[in-house]
Order: sequence, then structure tokens, then C-alpha cells
Amino acid sequence: MLGRSSVIARNFSQSMVRYSGHGGVPGENLPFGLHNKYRITALFTIGCVLGFGSPFLIVRHQLLKK
Repeated sequence: MLGRSSVIARNFSQSMVRYSGHGGVPGENLPFGLHNKYRITALFTIGCVLGFGSPFLIVRHQLLKK
């Protein structure tokens, strides 16, 4: 009984990979393009700086308030 369900699951997963339109192309499902490496580098840098630095700036702002 358990062996039969694994065969059905495997067949289903193989058919989903075969018939789906997404797969095999890196970055196809990203909300931004990967064609301009300088733009990607700039966006990554801005995201990291804002994500890492904002808590420190918020704490600094709170400590300097009167």
C-alpha cells in the first residue's frame, strides 16, 4: 500500500515538472531582471546597507531624542 502511493506521487511530480512552464532557467521567477550586473550589484548593496544599517540608525535617533 505504501509503495503504491510513492509511485503515484513520483509520477505526479514528474508530470508537473514536465508540463510546467517555469523551470530550468535561473532567475525566471524573480521580480527583477538579471541581465545588467551593475544594476543587480547596486540593488543588492542598497538592500544590504538599508537592512543592516536601519536598526542602528533607529536606535541612534531614539537615543538622541530629548
